[in-house]
Amino acid sequence: MKQSSAFLIKLFFLFIPVFIVGNGDIVKAEEKILNIYTWADYLPQSVIQQFEKKTGIHVNHSTYINNEVLYAKIKANPDAGYDIIMPSAYFVNRMKNQELIQKIDKSKLVNFKNINPIFLHREYDLNNEYSIPYLWTATGIVINKKYHPSHQITSWENFWHPQYKDQLLILNDAREVFSVALMTLGFSVNEVLPERLKESFKKLKVLMRNIKLFNTEIQRAIYLDEDVTMGMGWNGDAYLVAEQNPNLYFVYPKEGFIIALDCITIPKGAKHVEYAHQFIDFVLQAAVAQDIALKSGFSTANLAAMRLLPEKVRLNPILYPDAQTLERAQFLIDVGGAAKIYEKYFELLKLEE
Repeated sequence: MKQSSAFLIKLFFLFIPVFIVGNGDIVKAEEKILNIYTWADYLPQSVIQQFEKKTGIHVNHSTYINNEVLYAKIKANPDAGYDIIMPSAYFVNRMKNQELIQKIDKSKLVNFKNINPIFLHREYDLNNEYSIPYLWTATGIVINKKYHPSHQITSWENFWHPQYKDQLLILNDAREVFSVALMTLGFSVNEVLPERLKESFKKLKVLMRNIKLFNTEIQRAIYLDEDVTMGMGWNGDAYLVAEQNPNLYFVYPKEGFIIALDCITIPKGAKHVEYAHQFIDFVLQAAVAQDIALKSGFSTANLAAMRLLPEKVRLNPILYPDAQTLERAQFLIDVGGAAKIYEKYFELLKLEE
């Protein structure tokens, strides 16, 4: 009996996957892990749990507040350990050119066909070799009608009116903020001329007296709690808060607005590339992408998922505006070296808070 027990113990250890490292220590085989770094509210916990259950891959999920934070972190340390990141399209181009992200093997993506063609083959990544369209957002004005007559606010220029002193929420993102000033001045949101950026900076300095706070991460809660009753917002967030508080209203400003397309990419230093491809294909499934769109509140770039959405969502003008409204939209693209000017002025602007 003792001999039999000893034999079984030896057999047990024989089949445990181990590695002997240089100092003689024994370590277990690598755990199945995927490290994901995304915008807040972009990846529902229920979707993570579904993926973990289906694949046995454990997901570590952390969030960032804007593209600049994401870029700075990956730039400073390409081996930071992330396997999936979700930069906006204009940062995809920059990170691709600086070799911070790697090519995606689309042959492993059975569900790539589900993506809406309108979001494919854009200037930032013509053949979608480095990025997969995920969700898109439009930036407009959020108004609490209990405090402000909504018919009187149709323009970004309204933000500068004296009656809104110390009342506005402004997104904590350089390109988003500068787009407001650029559009009111009649410039492109992708402006690169230093003199025009300086003019926009001066206009935003005047706006500072009306700004109560900069925030991107918890804007939903801020509007719902009525800590702020007017300001910038993303259409998806506005849709969700309006479901809870009918006084909240979203406006596509008459000067125009920006659409930001956020994409799934794989950093150059990713250690779990195979798991990353499994995750991408998982979230491209129509039913999963539909779930993400409904729970995040943002507009999906997945055409198959959009067709599954309830009619009240699919036809909602906040999430999916009509063609006439979309004519006023501008897509953000990479502005090259001018990005440093945007970021410098944005930091100077926030110092005046």
